[in-house]
Order: sequence, then C-alpha cells, then structure tokens
Amino acid sequence: MTDSLNATRRSNDLAWLSAGGLVDVLVVGAGVTGAGVALDAASRGLSVALVDKHDLAFGTSRWSSKLVHGGLRYLATGRVGIAYECAVERGILLTRTAPHLAHPLPMLLPLVPQVTRRQAMTAHTGFILGDLLRALARTPAAVLPRVRRVGPAAASALAPAVNRAGLRGGLLSCDGQLIDDARLVVAIARTAAAHGARVITKCAAEHLAGDSVLLRDMLTRRTLEVRARTVINATGVWAGRLVPEIVMRPSRGTHIVLPDRLFGGLRAQLIIPMSGEKNRYVIALPQASGLVYVGLTDEPVDGAIPDVPEPTDGEIEFLLGTLNSVLAERIQRADVAGAFAGLRPLLGTAQSAGGVPARTADLSRKHALLTSQDGVITVVGGKLTTYRRMAEDAVDAAVRRGRLPAGPCRTTRLPLVGAAPPAVLARIDAPRRLVGRYGTQATDVLAEGSGDPALLSPIADGVEITPAELRYAVRHEGALDVGDLLDRRTRIGLIPDDRARAEQAAARALAESDVGPR
Repeated sequence: MTDSLNATRRSNDLAWLSAGGLVDVLVVGAGVTGAGVALDAASRGLSVALVDKHDLAFGTSRWSSKLVHGGLRYLATGRVGIAYECAVERGILLTRTAPHLAHPLPMLLPLVPQVTRRQAMTAHTGFILGDLLRALARTPAAVLPRVRRVGPAAASALAPAVNRAGLRGGLLSCDGQLIDDARLVVAIARTAAAHGARVITKCAAEHLAGDSVLLRDMLTRRTLEVRARTVINATGVWAGRLVPEIVMRPSRGTHIVLPDRLFGGLRAQLIIPMSGEKNRYVIALPQASGLVYVGLTDEPVDGAIPDVPEPTDGEIEFLLGTLNSVLAERIQRADVAGAFAGLRPLLGTAQSAGGVPARTADLSRKHALLTSQDGVITVVGGKLTTYRRMAEDAVDAAVRRGRLPAGPCRTTRLPLVGAAPPAVLARIDAPRRLVGRYGTQATDVLAEGSGDPALLSPIADGVEITPAELRYAVRHEGALDVGDLLDRRTRIGLIPDDRARAEQAAARALAESDVGPR
C-alpha cells in the first residue's frame, strides 16, 4: 500500500465508504492525536478510516511551540508521572520514529541580574532532575547532552542579543525540537495510509454513535453514514461539539514570529522567567527557516471555540515585554512579522480551593479517555510530545470495547515515512533543508522538479519553498487547496506578506497536478 495521499485516493476511499464499507475503527479529527490513533490501529492490522472537517493538522497541532519536551515544567510542580511520560516519548521520537523531524535543541537560561541566585539554584536543580528523567527514559546523553553551567562568553555566543551587563553566564540543558509540528502530523497520517488507513480530509462528522458516523463531504456537500465497529473522537478542543457530555476548558497559547537577525543568530532556546510567576517562562525558539518563535501565553477561552484562534494585542505586548527584559536592544511591535495562537484541549473539571475553577495554567496536561453512553470513545488532553502514548491507550480501549482482533501496539519502534538514522540522512544527496523536512523522501521532492530548474527555485524572494515542494504536497501529502499548501504543508502562511506572494504559485501547483478533481 502506498503512503501517498491525494485527491484521487480521497475520492476512492470516500466511494468505498459510501458503498457500505465497514471499518474496525473510525477516527474523527486528524490532528496529531487522531493521526496517531489511525496509525496505531492500522499497524495492528485493523481497518481504519480517519476523517477531518478541514485538513491534517488544521487545529491545535499546528500551533504548538514545535518542541518535543521532556516535561521539565511538570517536574517543578510535582507531576512526575507526566514528566516521565514526556521524557520517554521524546526519546522515541528523537531516536526511533522521527529522527528526521526531531532534533536536539540547547536550552539556555541566561543568568541576568533579575534572575536571583536562589532562582538559579532552583532552576539548576530542576534541570538536573530533568536530566535524570532523560537517563531513566534511556535517551543517550550523546543525543541530549547533560546539564552544565556556562560562562558569560559562552552564554553570549549562544544568545548574542542578551544584555551582557551583569550577565553571570547561563544554565545550559537540552531538549527536543520539531522541524515543524504540522509536518509531523502529515508524516504520521501518511504512515497510517501506508498501513491501509483511509485518510479523508474535507469531510465533517455531523453526528457520532458508538457504531456509526454521519459524514458530510465538504467538497460536494453530500452526506453518508459510515458503519464502524468502534468510533474514536479525537477532535481536541472541539470534542464537546460531537459528544455534548464532555466539557472542555480550553486555554489560548500565543506566539509571535520574529526574524532571527534581531537576535544576532540565536543558537539555543532562550528561557526567560515570567515576572511574578513560579516555574513559568517565555521562550524564544530559533527555527531552521531563519525565524524565531516567541511564546507562550496561557489565557482561558470562554464562549464559542473558533476554528482559527487569534492572538490578542495584549498577549503580543506581554511576550515582547518579557522578551525585552533580557535583551540589550528592545524589539519593537513593528518588528513582529507574524503571530499565531492555539487552543489547549483541557478538560474543565479541576477546581482550586473554595470551589473556584483552577487557572488553566494549573490544569493537568495528562490525557484522558472517556466513553459516552452510546459508546463513543473520546481522547482529550495530553501534549503533542505524548501523542503516541495517547493513541496507544485509545486503541487499547477500542480493542476492548469492540472486541477487535488486533495485534500488539507497534508504534514505539515503527519509523514514520522519511525516517532514518542520522548517519543515513547525512548521506542523502539533497539540500539539508529538504532532508530536514522530508528525510529519505527528499530525493522524491527533487524529482518533482526534474528537467525544469525553475521548479527547484524559491517561489518568491525571501521564501525558500520551491514549486517542486508544492507539487509534491498535492500529489503525495493530501493537499487539496491553497490553505493546505501554504498554512500546513509549508508554513509560509505564518507571515502574511509571504503568504500573499506565494498564493499564485500554490494555485498553479494545484492546477497542474494530475491526481484528479479537488
């Protein structure tokens, strides 16, 4: 079975379902959790359909900090179990399933004057405990180097923009970083497709039951009822729309996008303590694209849940203010190239003392499995890093409920499409940027531009994506429209000006594809 997703395959899969096809597991929601569920189930030998109203990674999964983290914050609040789970799953991604998409990232806490010696000692203890979790999770120190303290010169080399006045050096640790969270979701979905899963985007679930789902094809507006032995709701913050008994209490996390030139070449994740908060930080994350993402807020969201959340002016100003507290030269609002916000899928059950609802920042990030009265299994909560474990637990629950003839979970050692050890990736004859995004399939992307040098040139000044990458996304990664191409298969859309300049190239890639109607 091929791992390619495209309009033709989508049409064929929809036709099969419309003709009365029965699946063992029908998964609603194609974010990282839903895609992970589809892969886990399909790799156990179950028949699977994965549907989403919009696109792969349309929701929360594309708005993360792009970190594969070891749960350091949870250690600080005593949630050792969640921290250990994060550390284990981080190691799996870095060393087995996605070493092409995940890589080590140094983390620097600069010891500027506002970081007291007591705070520094507390942070150092936390870093050491985090390193202990790394060892317990059996992630080699060769992959994630141990904690150490560095002097002022070394700290400045890693973060040149940090104010050197009073700088006492820094605490240096290491965590994991994704080249792109949406690309991880695409890789998971394509790997599921390679194991036989039917992956159908632009297909909305309008009603769920324990043994069937009413779907609407968003391209034709036609409805179809699909039979399934089990149904899993993996729609995250929107879970309550399909299973009303589930109450979500989402929170908004906002990032701003800045050019790396403002940081003088940031070479590590910059950790900045939030004023008046314990164990909460603003982070600046260097990206391979020459950008820096700065986040992260935690604001409760009341009322209707939007499909695409918007950052507020207050959040942007807060992030800039905290960032500027450690920089030698202030970054201005006019320097912000873009901003994005995501919603955390938190269950609305926790209360603080006196019966007052707990702050969203204090709600548990542990995932939960809930089964409705009519048998729909909902998986919510969790972290991007722990998607694989969430998926395993959800499929275990489906197997028990549906008495499905499934084999054991295989995803702890199942490589995603494009994955290979670093030594193999280093020998691939393709630009390093492409290898970092596609792994072993980088040469397939180059083949899309074979015979036409223009297809391998950037689509616009200052935008490194090529027409060959857009063609590949249409023919093999399930992109069906301009938004799929610019906002998820690539992340050009994070900078509005770049997106506007790339729209014509995206439309052309869709028009010139040979994979059927869209």
